[in-house]
Amino acid sequence: MSTELVINVTEQESKVALLENGQVVELYIERKRDASLVGNIYKGKVIKILPGMQSAFIDIGLDKAAFLYVADIMTDIDEYYTAFLESESERLYIFEKPAVTPQKGIPIEDLIQEGQELLVQVSKDPIGTKGARVTSYVTLPGRYIVLMPNVDHVGVSRRIENEETRQRLKGIASEIRSKGFGLIMRTASEDATYEEIKNDYEFLTMLWENIFTKKDKVSAPSLLYSDLDLVFRSIRDFMSHDIERVIIDNYDEYERVKEFSGVYFPRLHNRISFYDGREPIFDALGIELDISRALDRKVWLKSGGYIVIDQTEAMTVIDVNTGKFVGKENLENTILKTNLEAVKEIAYQIRLRNLGGIIIIDFIDMEKAENKEKVFTSFMEIMKKDRAKNTIYNITELGIVQMTRKRVRESLGRILSDQCPYCEGKGFVKSPRTVAYETFDKLRKMNLQPNTIVIIKAHPKVAELLSDEERQGLENIEKRYNIKIIVNKEESLHQETCDISIL
Repeated sequence: MSTELVINVTEQESKVALLENGQVVELYIERKRDASLVGNIYKGKVIKILPGMQSAFIDIGLDKAAFLYVADIMTDIDEYYTAFLESESERLYIFEKPAVTPQKGIPIEDLIQEGQELLVQVSKDPIGTKGARVTSYVTLPGRYIVLMPNVDHVGVSRRIENEETRQRLKGIASEIRSKGFGLIMRTASEDATYEEIKNDYEFLTMLWENIFTKKDKVSAPSLLYSDLDLVFRSIRDFMSHDIERVIIDNYDEYERVKEFSGVYFPRLHNRISFYDGREPIFDALGIELDISRALDRKVWLKSGGYIVIDQTEAMTVIDVNTGKFVGKENLENTILKTNLEAVKEIAYQIRLRNLGGIIIIDFIDMEKAENKEKVFTSFMEIMKKDRAKNTIYNITELGIVQMTRKRVRESLGRILSDQCPYCEGKGFVKSPRTVAYETFDKLRKMNLQPNTIVIIKAHPKVAELLSDEERQGLENIEKRYNIKIIVNKEESLHQETCDISIL
């Protein structure tokens, strides 16, 4: 499979697209004003403990206090890996259980106290109304390894399947690491040399020593370490031997990346190229069209069917419909073909839009059990390409698939869009006729005196309805209360708003 990394950098934002066979499969956008905090390390202060939720609010110097769960301050390796997976989206294989004493069952109020200073790392960016999530288990990802200070443990990425390679990497990790430092061998370490891995380890341990030394010199809240920006993170995380080319359209950024790769990824140095075309690179490669599609609620399938994606605060719901596709055989086959086509598009949209949390997929109901199994198996297989950790549950009798996907950063839609100020996020507004009838009710409830003049200011659509089709209703009110009603159009008014004044 041909894979490319396309990087667009402007003064306002950086955009990185991962292309597989010319199609965008992952897209990341980081605006200079809203740079990601994931990976940043802070010296924070406990400002409030919530025993009922077994969590605490930590002041790390942001507008909103960060959130620390009790599981993220326990010395249980299972909980540690949960925190790591959320920040790294990497599957791990654990060779041996470290000798630590689990503290499960100990309430948070016995572990930390208000006013206490803690070293914490951001594992999830602030999302919506929620503050950042933090953990006391610090991880420092490098090119080939992830350093885990204070955890005496060795792990190897599950994506490295060859047992001989796994044992070789475990041996290297055990040889180079110092006591008290844990190591996870990343997928990129599969073909790395001993020297490359050792250099990565020495760099990360030096980085950790600087962070730890700085911790004692500053007061909380303070930022101790800021993770790499989007461009360098992408080079670090994506620049494996699978990436055939990296294209950058900003010359200064190109020079930075060349220098960065020359030090850390010398074998990949020649795969980085500069784009100097007149047309913006995302337009030239058709990536902007994919971004536009990623904001649409309805996504059409080639057959004529379509999927509808609705993102709520708690979950994302995806609905599959046959649409214009009528098939050539029987109904069951038509439904099966639509569902199988939808499987590929849904998996693609989940990665492209970076959808996370709970995801409910409502496939078109199928009668045959073997057809349900085909759809489910196909979806499981294609989701293996996803770098983010996900859990998929079997298809139900109603054709529904439930899944969860690790959410570390905001989805693409949340980054690029705001809630509609007109409908306030409802997705619909009251019809002009509904507003007109509500206006009649308001007039009947008012204490209208005879011989008064009532002025109604309404949105043009509502005003036209009141003056035309529903004029009889106003005339009946005029006769009943012996008043005069005048309707005026007001372009600036919301469709659901009517202003009523009495002269």
